[in-house]
Amino acid sequence: MDAEIAYVARTGHRMAYRANDSSRDTIVLAPRRMSLSDLRNTKPTLDSEGFQIVSHVSSIADFARDEEVKAHHPQEIVDLLTGLTGADLVVVTAPGVRRFAERSDLSGRLDNSRPARFAHVDISGETARAFSARSLPEGNAAPRRSAHYNIWRATSGPPQDVPLALCDARSLAPGDLLPADAIFDRDGVDVWSFEGLVLAHSPGHRWCWFSDMTPREVIVFKTHDTDPARANCVPHVAFDNPLTPPETPPRASIEMRAIAYWF
Repeated sequence: MDAEIAYVARTGHRMAYRANDSSRDTIVLAPRRMSLSDLRNTKPTLDSEGFQIVSHVSSIADFARDEEVKAHHPQEIVDLLTGLTGADLVVVTAPGVRRFAERSDLSGRLDNSRPARFAHVDISGETARAFSARSLPEGNAAPRRSAHYNIWRATSGPPQDVPLALCDARSLAPGDLLPADAIFDRDGVDVWSFEGLVLAHSPGHRWCWFSDMTPREVIVFKTHDTDPARANCVPHVAFDNPLTPPETPPRASIEMRAIAYWF
């Protein structure tokens, strides 16, 4: 399938974006038509491509119930990642982020609730190191390895009109990823920021997606790994699925972020 991927332009200037409200991003986009491979019937891995799809049945009956998600979902993510990666410790670092395709009445009504519309990696290596140190519980020795993960679940049924595209980590070159400032604000006041990465185009990028996701499965993908022998990070972006009919319900999703440690 071919679809438009929203790359950023190589402007020569450091970019910044409003991380909690993508409708106000000032990133200069340079969209490209790219081929996307549906990996529904293949088995990509976290160590190779940097992502994989995993069956995961949550106890959460309704992901709109924030209190239920806060109370129970983090431990589900800890158990999932511990079993998947063999890590000695997993720490969930943030509440679930719920997003809705633009045709949904909920898109933009919650904080950070619009799909991310430019190709990016949530954190840079510098930010990952800072977050790893901050999230490591007291009393633990320095880890020999740490890795950051995003766990993405479509809470709406298949098909998705605005699915997630993922860039195979093996197809990246270091110069493709550009540092940018992710800025969070409240009521017009900047609250905090950190360094993320945005993606400039290369014809060698291999883009992938998973069709017809259900709420009983998740995509797990890396945003950083300190082990140079493994996939480091996966640029990702929401894209308009040209295969979905006009009456397709708008996509809803939830993502969780976590750090795994090995000692």
